[in-house]
Amino acid sequence: MPLSFSRLLSLAMAALVSLSLAAPADAAKKKTAKAQTTQTRAKASKGKKTAKPAAKSTKGKGSKAAKVRPRAVAAPVVLTKAQQLNLLYDQYWDASLKLNPLQATFQGESRYNDQLPNFLSPAFRQQSHDFTVLWLGKAEALGPDGLSGQDLLSYQIFVRDARSALAAEQFPSWMLPINQFYNIASIAVVLGSGTGAQPFKTVKDYDNWSRRALGIPELFEQAIANMRAGMQAEVVQPKVLMQKVLPQLDAIIARNAEDSLFWGPVRNLPADMPEADKQRITAEYKRMIEVRIMPAYRALRGFIATEYLPACRDSDGLAALPNGAAWYAYDVRQSTTTDLTPEQVHQIGLDEVARLQGDIQTLAKQVRFRGNLPKFYKFMQTDRRFSFRSDTELLGTYRSLQGRVQLAVPRLFNTQGMPALEVRAVEPQRAQSAASGSYMRPSGNGSTPGIFYVNTSDLPSRKTWEAESLYLHEAVPGHHYQLGLQQQLTDLPKFRRLGGETAYIEGWGLYAESLGRELGLYDDPYNYYGYLQNALWRSIRLVTDTGLHSKGWTRTQAIDYMVDNSAMSRADAEAEVDRYMAIPGQALAYKVGEMKIAQLREQAQRELGPRFDVRAFHTEVLKDGSVPLDILQDKIQRWIATQKG
Repeated sequence: MPLSFSRLLSLAMAALVSLSLAAPADAAKKKTAKAQTTQTRAKASKGKKTAKPAAKSTKGKGSKAAKVRPRAVAAPVVLTKAQQLNLLYDQYWDASLKLNPLQATFQGESRYNDQLPNFLSPAFRQQSHDFTVLWLGKAEALGPDGLSGQDLLSYQIFVRDARSALAAEQFPSWMLPINQFYNIASIAVVLGSGTGAQPFKTVKDYDNWSRRALGIPELFEQAIANMRAGMQAEVVQPKVLMQKVLPQLDAIIARNAEDSLFWGPVRNLPADMPEADKQRITAEYKRMIEVRIMPAYRALRGFIATEYLPACRDSDGLAALPNGAAWYAYDVRQSTTTDLTPEQVHQIGLDEVARLQGDIQTLAKQVRFRGNLPKFYKFMQTDRRFSFRSDTELLGTYRSLQGRVQLAVPRLFNTQGMPALEVRAVEPQRAQSAASGSYMRPSGNGSTPGIFYVNTSDLPSRKTWEAESLYLHEAVPGHHYQLGLQQQLTDLPKFRRLGGETAYIEGWGLYAESLGRELGLYDDPYNYYGYLQNALWRSIRLVTDTGLHSKGWTRTQAIDYMVDNSAMSRADAEAEVDRYMAIPGQALAYKVGEMKIAQLREQAQRELGPRFDVRAFHTEVLKDGSVPLDILQDKIQRWIATQKG
């Protein structure tokens, strides 16, 4: 479906980190197949035409009646319903990229790299609505009857996504185009600085951005108009969030083009580019930055500082907005891909926090620590035994883990066909902003392996007790198995293969952490603490996010809860809570996803008894790629019924 504004921004920000969710496109193969289908249809259509009557023979001297041979009529091509739907999905995907050029760029499709439509405008919203209705109608006209396996899953996901996109239209997210976490101004500079998805390798690439950047002023003007509409409707951002936007804009605004982040592509012009093109591009970019882009940024900053900030609200949660309770309930369903209510999620969080704190208290007694939980948390953060002495030791720890897990993982997984994995240190130029550990999926043709990146900088912040759970989450059997297998599903429609559900993807990562003891890890109680602390943090998210947006909690209440119930510093808690305020419901996906997979495993074990095969269960969860949790539940329940039979 056409990307909602928040989904578009999420995709943009995801492009900034090393975890790449997009598989290499096989557009050429699809194009060839589509061309063959078109030719076949044309022949079939031609064969259906009524044959013209044979010409009358001319009788005369020396003439003979011409023998008329009947034309061979080609058999009509009859596509199955599944084939019709797969053709529809291909057509939809191409049309979606044309409608959403930024989505195309983030997916590695270069055809529309010169376009930037005003996706905040009323006209574009209407166009997106019509687009969704059109393609949903086409799919529903064919219907799911007779479909099975991947074909049924594709239909269910396609229709579900379309209906969800239409349901979102009742909530005016377009009135909130900017916050400190998702910021169209920041996305523009990431694209235009050469550090994002926009390529700058050829003259055409440079000209593409020059044309695309023409749309920035109009887009910013529309953002201002939308925020003014929000002021009239009392749909505005929390003041504390918008106060953080101003320094972000200040870091982008520059007096001279040469001092601007947008000058990056000029500073890094390819050495083999013709000199005449270099001179033209340099002059053109200087004019573009100083005459068009920087004035647009200054106007946006001025509006926020003088008009919008004074009108922003002092409340913190989404429920404070008109229809906010229903809005947040939708966000919870959308993020978790379940029918859970905010109240249910809140209670789940409270129960999990209590359980995990009890487990940590038991562990503290096991290691004979004297003191309460806050003192134990401080001990785990400050004792030197939990620090790495060198970057070599840190990297070696993860490489040793790779070997240990590789030997144990066949107990729980069918490893045939699993892609190769390498453990590498994060490059120095990325180390300052990179996470402790991150994953990049393998290439589609298998020429490059999956990579687990370890950040070996800032050694005091890297703890020995976090290594095992982090490796399980990001590498094996976490993201590497899930995303690596999805990479191999080349027959999936692109809307599935290049997309994904956070609740499934991150839920699988957390579930993988829970397998540590079955894989022979967490035998050191301090390493098990690392797992428990991660699980506690994700559970606290359930409480604080729902507390803010459905319980009337203030920002301070949410921060206090995080600090009082975990090892998190106040500064980190503030950053977390501000994130929850900016993107309500998003942080719920992780823990809810993990718990759903664990619950389905428990159900399968209970109902199948001795016939339960954990390797077969994991294969069933992973073999179809990322799916919404409610669809995953239906799929696993069908599998259980089949195993019983």
